[in-house]
Amino acid sequence: MVRYIIKRFLLMIFTIFIIASITFFLMHAIPGSPFNEERGSNETVQANLEKHYHLDEPLFVQYLIYMKSVATFDFGPSIKQPTETVNDLLGRGFPISFELGMITIVVAIISGILLGVFAALKHNGIIDYLAMTVAVLGISIPNFVLATFFIQSFAVYLEILPAATWKSPMHMILPTLALATGPMAIIARLTRSSMVETLTQDYIKTARAKGLHPWKIVIKHALKNALLPVVTILGTLLAGILTGTFVIEKIFAIPGMGKYFVESINQRDYPVIMGTTVFYSAFLIGMLFLVDIAYGILDPRIKLHNDTKRKGGRFRASTKDEGVEEPSL
Repeated sequence: MVRYIIKRFLLMIFTIFIIASITFFLMHAIPGSPFNEERGSNETVQANLEKHYHLDEPLFVQYLIYMKSVATFDFGPSIKQPTETVNDLLGRGFPISFELGMITIVVAIISGILLGVFAALKHNGIIDYLAMTVAVLGISIPNFVLATFFIQSFAVYLEILPAATWKSPMHMILPTLALATGPMAIIARLTRSSMVETLTQDYIKTARAKGLHPWKIVIKHALKNALLPVVTILGTLLAGILTGTFVIEKIFAIPGMGKYFVESINQRDYPVIMGTTVFYSAFLIGMLFLVDIAYGILDPRIKLHNDTKRKGGRFRASTKDEGVEEPSL
């Protein structure tokens, strides 16, 4: 297990390196300069600014300077806000984005699992059809469309919820709902299909024959195995939620990282763009790694071993005796 973790850690470092490199060259491939607005008034000012930010250096030298900043996690000052460093912007904006993302994922997981479980227990019934209709709508409608609809309905017409900013729990409701609907729908569909299959397994029938309470069967025996597909996609869902907050933050005027990231793209603020991209990439890759570990903990049938004979020392996931045993009651 330790060797597997080390291997995955090294792979994460390599992935971050690739993402940082691609981001750097893409930013510099775009025509123009962050100082285009200074060109018409004073070319000397523009030249001095480019020298200060090393933009007059050869591209390879700029790349080495940039990779050094990535390695030390010090991205320097913002070009458009020279009194602020990228680390300052991250420290001020990321906690708000993280709070929104975490509230959203908790709401999506709880509501999605409950919706999926009730739909599975009432399979092919009215509750099942209603739950899956909600899930299909949640997947089909983009979160920015939902955000506009929620603002128009609850803030403009009904006037029961605030439309913007991030000052109180009431301000959190609309952006959380707009962001959580899509992931909730995905979790609900996965939970339902997995629960329907799990409830037909022999060990569930045995539990029923023993006279166990139906909810004890569902919670203790069925739900744990049914949640494995949900755990598998949590990393991807978390990535989608945290990157999706950028659009929602802009719509609801939330002072998170979305505000700085969108503005940095419009203003060609290289340090902010690249610093934000590297930071979020490292965070999301770390979350995917934790999800992999959690998957192995939830399903004890899965183990990581070193199959030196057939895999040349590489790790792979397998089950005991190359087969899947039914969980014992």
